[in-house]
Amino acid sequence: MRDLEEIKDEIKNLIEAKNVRELRNLTEDMNDADLADILEGLEPEQSVILFRMLGRDMAAEVFAHLNPDTKEALVSQLTAPEIGGIVDELFLDDAADLVEELPADVVKRVLESASPETRRGINQLLQYQEDSAGSIMTTEYISLRPDMNVEESFRHIREVGMDKETLYTCYVTDPKGILIGVVTVRTMLLSQYADKIADIMTDTNIISVNTNDDREKVTELFQKYDFMAIPVVDSQNHLVGIVTVDDAMEVLEEESTEDFHKMAAILPIDEPYLSMGVVELAKKRIIWLMVLMISATLSGQIITHYQSVFAALPALIAAIPMLMDTGGNAGSQSSTLVIRGIAVGELKIFDALKVLSKEIRVSLMVGGGLAVVNFLYKYAMSGDLLLSLTVGISLFATVIFAQTIGGMLPLLAKACGFDPALMAAPIVTTIVDAGSLTMYFMVASKVMSIGA
Repeated sequence: MRDLEEIKDEIKNLIEAKNVRELRNLTEDMNDADLADILEGLEPEQSVILFRMLGRDMAAEVFAHLNPDTKEALVSQLTAPEIGGIVDELFLDDAADLVEELPADVVKRVLESASPETRRGINQLLQYQEDSAGSIMTTEYISLRPDMNVEESFRHIREVGMDKETLYTCYVTDPKGILIGVVTVRTMLLSQYADKIADIMTDTNIISVNTNDDREKVTELFQKYDFMAIPVVDSQNHLVGIVTVDDAMEVLEEESTEDFHKMAAILPIDEPYLSMGVVELAKKRIIWLMVLMISATLSGQIITHYQSVFAALPALIAAIPMLMDTGGNAGSQSSTLVIRGIAVGELKIFDALKVLSKEIRVSLMVGGGLAVVNFLYKYAMSGDLLLSLTVGISLFATVIFAQTIGGMLPLLAKACGFDPALMAAPIVTTIVDAGSLTMYFMVASKVMSIGA
């Protein structure tokens, strides 16, 4: 298989040489996702030339894979009929995503170029709340009647299937449009032509979602049941659309990216890194950094309160960075595992006591091991038994505190209706720093008999 960079260079040369025939021969059998990658790496003028070389169906497939900036650049240079052709060929959910991604002035041009039927479909999808199942569904599915036989069903699929997003699963509805069953093409292939759909469909335990359900619920169902598509119904159980696995994967990627941003104390970013301006990136970062900076002053106040302790024995100061770093790292390990468990559905709010019990037991083992090693190292280096004991006990208590806090905060956030990812490393570290310092100076005051 040839490297994409080699193909890109060859395409650039063919465009410069205006060799249309070779350009078509080179691209006609290429994968649409690969072509999209190549388009995004070309100069705007070159990308338009290449895009116009593609057939109508291929152009729509490639367009769906492009990032928003490239889509906007192409739309600005294409004619109204070309835009209309692309939008009409896109699946409706992809067309609706396009409208949401582009600036208002570009959206107006896109909608004006689309057919009335496509505009109606786009507007129907855009009426649903963002992050709902309705906002990510497509209305292009195969619907069958229960009184149809297998032969009639296959004839119907051949007539309408070309414009549908998936053919494998078909949905059975009554005359009012209410979802009453599901049947797969595999089941129909293994049935007799005369068999009625009502007799071979699955009409019990139909897994569906409501248009207003959170889209994260949809991805959880895909992960649990390994579906290719999930039907979306309204409050009266009318079938209004389906969510396909490729759209669910996009949602999963977006949600994971958002969680990564929150775990790094960054406001969620919707655009690619290189597409964002410096000012916008700074805005996304500075808010949480400001909050964490202000909250971190609590550690300074604790040190000030206990200044008489380390004034009496300055050697205590040397252990502070180690205690804070170890506590922060221990808390981050716990919070990361729990946040991930919540995200993939392994942990629920009612598992809090189990998590607490496990984290305490783990922290006793981890904290004990770290404390013993640190005590031996500190005593070998300083020869001061009380100092080594103080640091060892403090480290033991810090790890227990950090892992307990790290394990419980994400569950607490979930119970309060917040995103558990907020309780990741930065927040946990800030809390643990304050706690570890307090415990350290309290232990020093008792073990070494130094007054605060």
